[in-house]
Amino acid sequence: MSRPAKLCRLVTGGFIVLYVAALALLAIGTFGVFGQPRDPLSGVFLIPLGLPWNRMIDVFPEPLWPWLAAAAPAVNAALLITLCRMLNGAARGHE
Repeated sequence: MSRPAKLCRLVTGGFIVLYVAALALLAIGTFGVFGQPRDPLSGVFLIPLGLPWNRMIDVFPEPLWPWLAAAAPAVNAALLITLCRMLNGAARGHE
């Protein structure tokens, strides 16, 4: 595996770890898990991870907004995974 492909996997893995941690904080703050008080700002860490897709959520019906905001970073994760696979395939083609 080439060095850029390793770096790409590291960045993608780091992004996914941050996404899972942000989802966990959202669940903990929203439902008061582990005795934590309910916090309306518990999902704030999902906002930068979901950019730019979370800026387009307002075109959907309002009841879907929280679910789409939580899923927006998954689009970026999918794009990162796709780019890494393309990079890895291009690196194999040059060997």
